[in-house]
Amino acid sequence: MTGLHGWLVVDKPVGPTSAGIVARLKRALREGGHGMPKVGHGGTLDPLASGVLPIAIGEATKLAGHLLNGPKTYLFTIVFGIATETDDAEGDIVAQSPVRPAAAAIAAILPRFTGAIRQRPPAFSALKVDGARAYARARAGEAVALAERDLVIHRLILVEATGDSATLEVHCSSGTYVRSLARDIAQALGTVGHVRMLRRTAAGPFTEAQAVPLDKAIELVHGPFAEQALLPLTAGLDDIPVLAVTPADAAHLKAGRRIADPGAKPGLHLATLGSVPVALVEVSHGDIRVVRGLNL
Repeated sequence: MTGLHGWLVVDKPVGPTSAGIVARLKRALREGGHGMPKVGHGGTLDPLASGVLPIAIGEATKLAGHLLNGPKTYLFTIVFGIATETDDAEGDIVAQSPVRPAAAAIAAILPRFTGAIRQRPPAFSALKVDGARAYARARAGEAVALAERDLVIHRLILVEATGDSATLEVHCSSGTYVRSLARDIAQALGTVGHVRMLRRTAAGPFTEAQAVPLDKAIELVHGPFAEQALLPLTAGLDDIPVLAVTPADAAHLKAGRRIADPGAKPGLHLATLGSVPVALVEVSHGDIRVVRGLNL
């Protein structure tokens, strides 16, 4: 298949939505004479958040779901003493406290939030409640109580504490709400708090070292060398093993059929024919099934 296929890692600025960035890149691709390839992102960032936003183009969009389920790393700053309705700086103040925890107390509480934890998502989130977004119900004045969910916090460290705020780094499983984590840490310290700064420094295999500013990303895809600006489609799968297949097996996989397991380790693999990706596959129970086929 001809066309653009790969990843562009954008350093998202504070302000625009993730969907808005996708729309701007689509327009730049079209105006640059690159047709209308599919474009998507590998994990939403709130408008007030910045950092790593992997953009999938062409067949890479079929692999974006793999990134959505992958771990993420964030830097975030908690402001103690003020709680807001949104658990970030955008919402109205709903509670205040004179308590300002010391750095030693903050560091001492973090093991309680490391490992397997349960978390209640913020009322102002995109999760659906009876068919409607939670934030829409909350903005309409409804009391929104979302169910707790199981998460894994792989790493949580204190970077800096200064007076009424603290900056932390968290490496966490998919589905973690940093706003909720900040809220819960503040409550465990006997106060209230909200997120003032949130920056994603890694999403799956992508890091901020690979990220380019939004204006530069738009310039790259608008120009004649857009293909050279993209990371390869396989870059989004650097964390899973490659499984080499024969031409016959590649044909079966492209048709969506299962093939016999050649003895590979159970789990996700990228099936390839030579250097050409064929499909994202799952190895289990003695055979291999297609998770997402690729048309390259």
